[in-house]
Amino acid sequence: MSRNSILVSAAFVALLNAGCAVRASEPGQLDAAALQAQAAKPWDKASLMHTTVVLGSYRGVPVVAEHPCSDVCPQYTVRIIHYQLPADASCASVGGVEKQVLVPIAITVRPKTFCVPEPLVASGAYYAK
Repeated sequence: MSRNSILVSAAFVALLNAGCAVRASEPGQLDAAALQAQAAKPWDKASLMHTTVVLGSYRGVPVVAEHPCSDVCPQYTVRIIHYQLPADASCASVGGVEKQVLVPIAITVRPKTFCVPEPLVASGAYYAK
């Protein structure tokens, strides 16, 4: 076996291993308790502002934590946990609840409606300032 073949084989194995590590760390299925635990976790406004993080799936639908901010960042960053609905799904069809929250935009806020997983509705944990 030539040196180039060994290097190519080693690189291929490294890529395969990296791919496995990424798949192993991807978020998975969430039950109601895991969803509530995610919402209860502390979060850092400075490192998360302007990001959307996939938390996992609840009832087969992706759930994300969105962290919008506008003019005074990171102080006015908010966190909104909601479903990331497929194009062909409605909030009601996935068992979600539509909730309107204030989202920072420019120097103000505006109301925006999100589809929230039902286990987070009663506690209000889907929205945090």
